[in-house]
This record gives sequence, structure tokens and C-alpha cells, in this order.
Amino acid sequence: MSNKTTNILYWVLTGLFSAFIIFSSIGGVTLNPQGVELMHDHLGYPNYFIQWISVLKIIGAIAILLPMVPARVKEWAYFGFFVDLSTAVYSFIAVGDPASGWALMFVFVAVLAAAYVLYHKRLALRAAH
Repeated sequence: MSNKTTNILYWVLTGLFSAFIIFSSIGGVTLNPQGVELMHDHLGYPNYFIQWISVLKIIGAIAILLPMVPARVKEWAYFGFFVDLSTAVYSFIAVGDPASGWALMFVFVAVLAAAYVLYHKRLALRAAH
């Protein structure tokens, strides 16, 4: 895969993933009634946690988008997103939701994993030059 292709794929996947994270977190920050119904009423998370995790997700999405953010911070952001998504899947399973309600989360995990792999390919390409 060429440098150009790697960069394009990285930015497309990272941009889409970050947009999803930011969009899905806005309702948590503002305690939107639909978000509260899902995360508080259905899954049992306290409102203060919903706001806190939503703010952290927005910060993480910004961190993986900005080139000047140190690599170690980006690594923690990627790890945090993996923990967030896997915890979401576990939470839906724990309350007895059918697979049709949470299986789509694996698409976001796959996009996250692909963006992470491409992030490391970009780092390796930069180090080689």
C-alpha cells in the first residue's frame, strides 16, 4: 500500500470514527432525554458518569485527529475507545438485549481497529523517511 493510500484511508476512517464518537457523545454531555433513557434508565449508568465519559470521548476524538498530539496520548485515546465500545457491548448483553441491538457495535470496533493499524503504518512510514 502506498504512502498516499495509507494516508487517505487513515484520514477517512479516523474522521468517520471521530465524527461518530463526537456525535454520539453530545447527547451524553447535554443529558439529552433519549441518551438518558438509554444509558441511565436502560443500562443503569448514573447521569454524572454519562456526562463524564461523553466529555472524555470528545477529548479522545479530538486527540486522534490533531497531528500535534503526542503518540502516547493517541495510544491512550485508542485504548479508551476500545474499552468504551467493548463495555457498551457488554452492558447491552448484561441487561439482556438481543444481538440485533448491539451487534452493530462491532462495525465501530472494526473501524477503530483499522484506523489504529493505519495510524501505526503512518508512524512506520514517517520513521522510514
